[in-house]
Amino acid sequence: QVQLVESGGALVQAGGSLRLACAASGLTFTSYTMSWFRQTPGKEREFVAGISRSGARTDYTDSVKGRFTISRDNAKTTVYLQMNSLKPEDTATYYCAADLTIAVISTTSRDYEYWGRGTQVTVSS
Repeated sequence: QVQLVESGGALVQAGGSLRLACAASGLTFTSYTMSWFRQTPGKEREFVAGISRSGARTDYTDSVKGRFTISRDNAKTTVYLQMNSLKPEDTATYYCAADLTIAVISTTSRDYEYWGRGTQVTVSS
């Protein structure tokens, strides 16, 4: 049974930092591209950051470039999202996702096979 479990969400002031973690189990972790998406009520799930199977390649949505860093520890089957200089518009539920596609880091949510339940990030102004 595949499980992706996110942690690290919290209430933080604007300008602050958080580190999200997603622990994966029940899958061959190194076979999967891992990504973070986020969603707010009434809006579609949005790609935030992705990392290739080896960790050599990363991709970010423009609004988080220079502030967020995605990384993975394949030995611990965990992917991280370091979020710095947080802004109120970063407020969302953040989801971890796993994609078996080899060639690219997909920014499309429907390409991802497995999802976590999400962790809430709230940034106050």
